[in-house]
Amino acid sequence: MRRVPANSDMSDTETKPPEQAASRILVWDYPVRVFHWLLVPSFFIALLTGDSDRWRDVHVFTGYLILGLLVFRISWGFIGNRYARFRSFLFGPAQVVSYVNRLAKGKGERHIGHNPAGSWAIYTLIGLGLLISATGWIVLGTEESQGLFKGLRDSALGESLKGLHEWAAWAMLILACLHITGVVVESIIHHENLAKSMITGLKDGTAPEAATSAYPLIGILLLAAALAGGVYFFRDKILESPDRPYLPFVGKALPDLPLWRTECASCHVAFHPTLLPARSWKKMLAEQDKHFGEALGLDANVIAEISAFLEKNAAETGITEAAFKINRSIPATMTALRVTETGYWLEKHHEIPDALWKHPKVGSKSNCSGCHLDAEQGTYEDAAMRLPK
Repeated sequence: MRRVPANSDMSDTETKPPEQAASRILVWDYPVRVFHWLLVPSFFIALLTGDSDRWRDVHVFTGYLILGLLVFRISWGFIGNRYARFRSFLFGPAQVVSYVNRLAKGKGERHIGHNPAGSWAIYTLIGLGLLISATGWIVLGTEESQGLFKGLRDSALGESLKGLHEWAAWAMLILACLHITGVVVESIIHHENLAKSMITGLKDGTAPEAATSAYPLIGILLLAAALAGGVYFFRDKILESPDRPYLPFVGKALPDLPLWRTECASCHVAFHPTLLPARSWKKMLAEQDKHFGEALGLDANVIAEISAFLEKNAAETGITEAAFKINRSIPATMTALRVTETGYWLEKHHEIPDALWKHPKVGSKSNCSGCHLDAEQGTYEDAAMRLPK
């Protein structure tokens, strides 16, 4: 047996009998590699599309994909090969601190599988990923009326969890950058390309250290499931036609009144009651003789029925994201008579160039259907917005 000097930093796992020469051995199985290389782009795509209304559907899909990948990885951590299982990289805090200190001095021991620092990075990434998925799912339900929590009518909760959702995403980005830095540093110290090993699954080691199976079929099934999920999620986009435009999210069916649509839509877009507070609708109909320069000429019974419908389903109900945010943006002392006068509308449209309002498909700021595919339904889903070219 080759002797190791007492002051050597070489670990026991590095001491190899002469008869066991190092060779390329299997370490990372296909499922772990597919998981890793699907998670990386999914996370960055989700991060880049997080603040985009136009790409909200892409953000949501990558969120679902990340959740599915994390659930798989947790399961695989118990049934995968020797280096995929959690028990192979269980390290305590003292071991992590000791390893990082030695690594900082350029003396960190080499590990065939995950090292102590990398193991904690994985556990934290999984935890943050689950937190991001859970908060995102609730926000999706409260703001878009989609997913598991679509029946949760608590916009205030969704608003607060959205902040936690974003914080966790940035924390995950920072941790990912630290993880990448660690991979680069360890690759330099040990003269091996760790990123390449996550592609090939191979590292230098001895035969007894090799994983027993690569599980290629499981890896193929995981990749196929991700692709099938994408096709299913974007099936309406794939089948889109001029007569059947793609609506990423179909909002909940809002209360309707044929009489209201008949009377209001005869002159302009029928603005759904959720777009203004009850006091605005009440004042508007009380002054029907001077309705934006015109007299409506509606009899008392019609006014009473329409007024009851508008006030009952006004912005205070908060049954849509737009209703909640519009109502919150209007001071209690203000009675807005135009949707375009509300703080939320001004905030959402302040970057729209003047030329767009003059576009043939738009014409004016009150023509919501020029950009919102679901304006007639009154839901105003973020991803259903299309600026005309």
